[in-house]
Amino acid sequence: MVLADILRTAFPVCADPAGWAEALAAPLARFDIGQQRLGHFLAQVGYESGQFNHILENLQYRSAARLVQVWPHHFANEEAARPYLGQDQLLGNVVYAGKLGNGDAASGDGYRFRGRGLIQITGRGNYAEAGHALDLDLLAKPELLEQKEHAALSAAWFWASRGLNPLADQAADEQHMENFSRISERINGSTRSVPERFQLYRRLAPLLA
Repeated sequence: MVLADILRTAFPVCADPAGWAEALAAPLARFDIGQQRLGHFLAQVGYESGQFNHILENLQYRSAARLVQVWPHHFANEEAARPYLGQDQLLGNVVYAGKLGNGDAASGDGYRFRGRGLIQITGRGNYAEAGHALDLDLLAKPELLEQKEHAALSAAWFWASRGLNPLADQAADEQHMENFSRISERINGSTRSVPERFQLYRRLAPLLA
């Protein structure tokens, strides 16, 4: 089965499986993400991007309760979160201030370097690292990661640069989840969404057999 058909079958709401297959082909080869590793990779990037439909972090929250849930270290309660509802730029600059190589809230780095690409590259430091590795001026033009070819390339680079290929060399099942959970944590910083990511992996596995 060709990659476009795999994406079309595994991610039924993907708007452009053929386009993403084309964008992914060279990066997968460049970073040695072969068939065994591909199920892990596609499950993770498919989850991160909402089945390849979202490559720019959405900071337009409409619920104060959701803000508290997502950013508990910044918002102790809904009253504290309410001023940030619908204020994506303000929110990004506050929650990412002083993190991942960003300056303070006034610098604007948090919003400017919010998550982009299939694996949501986030923060000035990560943009600089990716740009250097991929010969892209991402500090001057962070929006480059909103283009399919660069979104795919940056995801494959991030995957390889974080040592995920060796972790993806073994198939995962319900009794052997350690490596799968490690991959999820290195990408997302959390294991909360492992069950959802694993469901995508299970859907992909027979297509890649």
